[in-house]
Amino acid sequence: MDSDQQSDLQTTKSDGEKLHGARLIEQKVATLPGGPGVYRMMDAQGNVLYVGKAKNLKSRVRAYTKLIGHNNRIMRMIEATADMEFIRTETETDALLLEANLIKKLKPRYNVLLRDDKSFPYILLAEDHAVPQLLKHRGSHKRAGDYFGPFASAGAVNRTLNTLQRAFLLRSCSDSVYDSRTRPCLLYQIKRCAAPCTGEIAEADYGALVEEARAFLKGQSRAVQQRLVEKMQAASDALDFEGAARARDRIRALTYVQQESGINPQGIAEADVIALAKAGGQACVQVFFYRAGQNLGNRAYFPRHDKDEADAAILEAFIGQFYDNRPAPKLILVNQAMPGQALLAEALSVQMAQAVHIRHPQRGAKAALLTHAAQNAQEALARHQAESASQRRLLQQLADVFDLEAPPQRIEIFDNSHLQGSNQLGGMVVAGSEGFLKNQYRKFNIKDAATKPGDDYAMMREVFTRRYGRLAREMSEEAANEASATNNRPDLVLVDGGRGQLNVAREVMQELGLEDIPLVGVAKGPDRDAGRERFFMADKDDFMLPHNSPVLYYLQNLRDEAHRFAIGGHRAKRRSDIRKNPLDMIDGIGAGRKRALLHHFGSARSVGRASLAELEKVDGISAKIAQRIYDHFHNRES
Repeated sequence: MDSDQQSDLQTTKSDGEKLHGARLIEQKVATLPGGPGVYRMMDAQGNVLYVGKAKNLKSRVRAYTKLIGHNNRIMRMIEATADMEFIRTETETDALLLEANLIKKLKPRYNVLLRDDKSFPYILLAEDHAVPQLLKHRGSHKRAGDYFGPFASAGAVNRTLNTLQRAFLLRSCSDSVYDSRTRPCLLYQIKRCAAPCTGEIAEADYGALVEEARAFLKGQSRAVQQRLVEKMQAASDALDFEGAARARDRIRALTYVQQESGINPQGIAEADVIALAKAGGQACVQVFFYRAGQNLGNRAYFPRHDKDEADAAILEAFIGQFYDNRPAPKLILVNQAMPGQALLAEALSVQMAQAVHIRHPQRGAKAALLTHAAQNAQEALARHQAESASQRRLLQQLADVFDLEAPPQRIEIFDNSHLQGSNQLGGMVVAGSEGFLKNQYRKFNIKDAATKPGDDYAMMREVFTRRYGRLAREMSEEAANEASATNNRPDLVLVDGGRGQLNVAREVMQELGLEDIPLVGVAKGPDRDAGRERFFMADKDDFMLPHNSPVLYYLQNLRDEAHRFAIGGHRAKRRSDIRKNPLDMIDGIGAGRKRALLHHFGSARSVGRASLAELEKVDGISAKIAQRIYDHFHNRES
């Protein structure tokens, strides 16, 4: 990294002083997502200090902002932190696997304790004995048998082993214990072992269980799965619920052990995955590096360019400069087709003295990698924009657009959500100069019996009356006590909707004596197209902003966050409001698809834990339906 790149990465205060330590981390937390992922902490020279994984990135990184509860080593690490980088992953398991890959590659100073940690655990079907054994295994693969894994944690292995023991009744005892048995052990009594040690099962029958377990572990036998489905259905029809439960457990075992990691995908031995995201006049290029079948991490770059430059031109220029002093891999995957793609590939081939291919895949596993990289590019760009010095200029531009007296320091955004009038809920999100203030988000359950189901205007009136009625009371109490104005008073309020919603909000604010708070209605464009939003203000004609305006991109982010929060609250309310199979609450899931999902995964809970790729494998579940199911269980935006 040269000095210019390094200075671009470091966060600065308005007076030019470089932030570091807990203050810098606190600024990063403001714009972090809440899902699983990996983070890197770096010093002022760009050296990686620490690589960590988290089930919830925001919660984990926030812990470093507290100056108590850490030992001296961690405190030194926090103090030395001058920058941080992040990558979102689909699951916590993927985050752990990626964390291990990055630690091996980067060898960060403060990860020294993890370098000596135990290796990933596997499940071993040992075959160095006449009667194969099923057990957990760590270390080198010297023992004869089939290895399945790696698993992210010992807990995951133990849970899977317990399920496999119930499903296949294979022994787990050591060879010495097995050879010394004269009567069945307790595992036989609780139906977790077939007790071949004392001849309770014939050798051929035990061999059949072993082969079935091997097929399950390798995920190669759909016929076995289908037979289990048929066995479960037949047992259920015959009211043999114990037999149906055993078959169900086998299906659950298959679901566990067939899960695939998207971090080290098969078929990608050596490649760079490059994705560009552009918004608000800025671009981010995210590069993922795959070598020897391993994901060695990612890096986000923010090239300087004219705001009207075409995406393909930016990407083409970036690739040409990026590999000027770097070796290019045999395969480069990009998310934009480039006019000079063939010429660029030829130039890199000459430079490397080997064939270099640049591909823009439209479908399949490689396209999925690009989609994942593009998502990380979009999120990195959003963080970069929110954290950069341009944030202050952006808020000033926002003030100019809406004729505010000063850049807003507190913005409140409202959105309502319901399903055909049921489970009505209003959501309020709050944004400030440092990003979203999630600890100040609020949900409003619609309680007024006079509110007609599905009446958006009545919902808006109730939400505004409750939110700003409380604010008016707080301000009145502060005035009586000669206290300063409350910090909860917004400088700008955004309402999801057009002139009608805006007028309802204005009426409530006038009734409460808060008519001086600026109100803006944000209506979605035709066909809900992003970039064609229309804005409404009192005593002004409605208007639109240029499609490449940074202010428009910022307002879209605010609106989308409010929508996500309201939708998430609405779905949570639906789940708690009725007690029934969660699959019944997903649009497009009828009896046939529900049966297929339950047959494949064994339970609705297992469906909820499944990855998007696993859902798409179920017969009758299209990619669109799989995405809808995944979003339902993970509270994604829709």
